[in-house]
Amino acid sequence: MSGFLKSSIGKKIAMALSAFFLMFFILQHFAINILSVINPDTFNEVSHFMGTNSLVQFVMQPILIFGVVFHFAMGFVLEYKNYMSRSVSYAKNNGNANSTWMSRNMIYSGGFILVFLVIHFIDFWIPELNIKYVVGDSSGLLADGSDYRYFEELQHKFVPLWRVVLYCVGFIFLALHLLHGFNSAFQSVGANNKYTKSLKGFGNAYAILIPLGFIVIALFHFFNNTH
Repeated sequence: MSGFLKSSIGKKIAMALSAFFLMFFILQHFAINILSVINPDTFNEVSHFMGTNSLVQFVMQPILIFGVVFHFAMGFVLEYKNYMSRSVSYAKNNGNANSTWMSRNMIYSGGFILVFLVIHFIDFWIPELNIKYVVGDSSGLLADGSDYRYFEELQHKFVPLWRVVLYCVGFIFLALHLLHGFNSAFQSVGANNKYTKSLKGFGNAYAILIPLGFIVIALFHFFNNTH
């Protein structure tokens, strides 16, 4: 396994597989969060289940964290290797003519997304860990016990304009990253066949619609709180 990951092909395949995993998680995360717009009660119930289920908390969550760290670490390693091999090829080829803007700037969009994820974890995940494991409250209820707290907490997060702007910019960068990354991941695992055109179309739709959906969620709660 270590020998496989040392090869360029192995790194690209591992990168692609981690990308598929994270894209599935993003879709699942969106499916839960859009419930806060459609049905707050269902959002509360699903959030409580995800936040208290042992399989999710102690198996899936560590796997997710590992997947995020692995994907970004592998991305930076591959970018460094590409950077080291560019000096000669750039003298012979016009990089701008042979690649898209997204493919040439994956490291920057990925870097911004990483910063955004750290802020997101500090914003949501760490306070949740504090409530459940430091305070010791796993009930998921508001202080008065009238209802689950998740929807109200989500609304509260999107009161400050700066946070809404940060989230919108973060998801714009995610869209740019996915516009190249989705199709690149399929190419890395050898999906170059008669379905390539359909996969590209699906990838472009995913890259635009899912980040746009997250932006709609942020804007919905912002304007719902201020008007």
